[in-house]
Amino acid sequence: MTPRLALLLLALAAGPASAADATFNVKLLTPETALKAAQAALARCRASGYQVAVVVTDLMGVLPVVRRARVARPHMPDLAAAKA
Repeated sequence: MTPRLALLLLALAAGPASAADATFNVKLLTPETALKAAQAALARCRASGYQVAVVVTDLMGVLPVVRRARVARPHMPDLAAAKA
């Protein structure tokens, strides 16, 4: 038996990959963590003299948190979401 034939038979004996082999795990951002990140970013911008809106997105593009500085323009959250 040739080495190639032996490898082919071994591969066929192993069978197809199971469904568990075709899956993967994804870590999602919790709303509490997203809120902490947005508050930290807003505080940092405020300390630097910027009045901004902060948007946090998850892997699917959903906006769990939108924060706007009190004197930031009304269109800022929409602009931040478009950039995100």
